[in-house]
Amino acid sequence: MARQDNTSPDDFVRMSKEYAELTPVVKAVTELTGLQQEMADLAEMIADPDGDPEMRELAEAEFEDLKVRQPALERSVMLLLLPKDEADAKNAILEIRAGTGGEEAALFASELLRMYQRYAELRGWRFGIMTLSETDLGGLKEAVAEITGAGVFARLKFESGVHRVQRVPVTESGGRIHTSAATVAVLPEAEDVDIDVEEKDLRVDVYRSSGPGGQSVNTTDSAVRITHLPTGIVVTQQDEKSQHKNRAKAMKVLRARLYEAERHKREAERAADRRGQVGSGDRSERIRTYNFPQGRVTDHRIGLTLHKLEQVLTGEGLDEVIEALIADDQARHLADVNAVGV
Repeated sequence: MARQDNTSPDDFVRMSKEYAELTPVVKAVTELTGLQQEMADLAEMIADPDGDPEMRELAEAEFEDLKVRQPALERSVMLLLLPKDEADAKNAILEIRAGTGGEEAALFASELLRMYQRYAELRGWRFGIMTLSETDLGGLKEAVAEITGAGVFARLKFESGVHRVQRVPVTESGGRIHTSAATVAVLPEAEDVDIDVEEKDLRVDVYRSSGPGGQSVNTTDSAVRITHLPTGIVVTQQDEKSQHKNRAKAMKVLRARLYEAERHKREAERAADRRGQVGSGDRSERIRTYNFPQGRVTDHRIGLTLHKLEQVLTGEGLDEVIEALIADDQARHLADVNAVGV
């Protein structure tokens, strides 16, 4: 009788994910152990007093080559074995809001939105606007977007914080440099299984949508405001003409915010005595300055300055900043592991 396979679709998805995560680890460990075995064989050959001198010379040269490669392979294995952020593989909810600086801050916020939209396009991600509130001069009061694709949150999670711009505003006739700011929040998109939201914990208000200046843009009460009573988190959505669609989008953002809050709570409990991490999640923290007169971008968390302002704002140069942040985060985690002797 044939054996019945009782694997459920959920089990198959889980095991496929685990297999995908373990494959690079197995490959790296196999490569490292192979290198170590090869070095041991070469060491024996070099130590053999009866060996051929010419072969010994070749073995010594090959041993030195492998010795140079070994540290990089060992570091690669250690990085792969570090505890993973469970949210890294998730899609992301991007929130951008104009901060201090009036209309100039709103214009800068719109530039940040375009930067992330272009960056998503370059990486082959899908970028969908969920909420967009603009000023009369084309600036951005607030925007919420959904970004889907491979490794979205893993690459964008360090973007959360206050982004500062220094430049002469187009509205400034005196030619003085102003400093303005916009806040960015990148949240992992939560699934139903990640966060349980009970209906009794929600207050849902519906109202008529409004556009710039407060004028009505809809004749029906389709806009939705959802308040999560236990936490006080409020999410509004009015871009869709359908109340049902607005509620669905608002719930997606609410789940993401609740999931992110839970993630930070757990991380704080685990890392209370650990050294400060890159992108601690404090959105009041100034993380980056975009200086137009000098054409530079400075990330204050890692002391990185690039004189590539235009390339960063068009998305092409953003990878260089993100790669540096990821490398610094990995170094900090390795240092933590070494400090506790793991």
